[in-house]
Amino acid sequence: MTGQSDLMTRMAVYCGVFVAAAMAVMLYYSAHKIIVVADVAQDEVAQSVDGGGRQDAPVVIDKNRIEIDRNSQNTSYFCIPLPESVRAEEVTVENHYMDRELWVSIAPKELDGVDTFYEGSSVYGNCESVQEGHFDVEKNRVCLRFKLTGVYEYHSIFEDNTLYVEFLAPKEAYDKIIVIDPAYGLEDTGVSTDEISAKEITLEVAKALKTKLDETDIKVYYTRMDDSNPDALSRVQLASATKADMLIRIEVSGNEDSKQYGTESVYNSRFFIPGFGSVELADLLEREVVTAISGKANGLLEAGEDDAVICNATVPAAAIKVGYLTNGQEAILLQREDYIQRIAEGIYQTVIKAYEKRG
Repeated sequence: MTGQSDLMTRMAVYCGVFVAAAMAVMLYYSAHKIIVVADVAQDEVAQSVDGGGRQDAPVVIDKNRIEIDRNSQNTSYFCIPLPESVRAEEVTVENHYMDRELWVSIAPKELDGVDTFYEGSSVYGNCESVQEGHFDVEKNRVCLRFKLTGVYEYHSIFEDNTLYVEFLAPKEAYDKIIVIDPAYGLEDTGVSTDEISAKEITLEVAKALKTKLDETDIKVYYTRMDDSNPDALSRVQLASATKADMLIRIEVSGNEDSKQYGTESVYNSRFFIPGFGSVELADLLEREVVTAISGKANGLLEAGEDDAVICNATVPAAAIKVGYLTNGQEAILLQREDYIQRIAEGIYQTVIKAYEKRG
């Protein structure tokens, strides 16, 4: 009985210490008002799209410019003051990496005072990564938009009504980085039928693929996840700016001969690195997608002048043409959700096995 009593006493002491430590941590964070603000990637937020095909912010006038105090550099953080009435749960930080912008959205219960706060308040701290800033009032929120010098990841902390943002190069934040490029968008529909267009198919494949890749330790940047159409240069620059390990483009084929069907993979012959390069990526992509869909492999194609994204990429790059929308049977398959999932599985396996081959 004595042994059991000692055990219960020790357990009580351990519990007491644990509770005390937990309370101390809670009191510390409560006293210092430090809260980590959740960041949202571009592929997780709704984008506003203008007629030109870019995911631009609404037009702002010069009076909405946010003053940047570049003289106070005694911190590694970019510091954004917030009105005293604003709470952390009312702040969302969005990484609009295709536009190289940081958005800070403030949605308070009452806009009174918040909508004019940035007319007389400046941001400060480490502003080396920030070119300029504007704010805009949109219905029930105030949106701060900062134009950045490049593509960044970041950590953000809310403390004493200030949002502290630490910018990181993508390779500082992630070991594995890839770019997925769903082709087409907006007026560029790609091959189309009365029922569906290529731009819809590539986007559906990308969304199915995202679900799978979200479960891995691979950071994925998507050139589009809505009906937008970044130009070829922007798509290429995303891979370059993030120092991606590979770029995979998703396309759909078409041909005047409606009997033509199957998949092809396009590679960049202009960019060569020893080991696992564009040809090896294209070959793996073709084999894995064909296996996943039990389809017909038409082989590898060298990128032509029309393949601007693949031709100009400075990382291992390949495009998978997932089928012919001009072929009656493949057109039916490309509209089936299970078939889209199988295409996504083939691309997913390509990515996983590519990293295994790279070591």
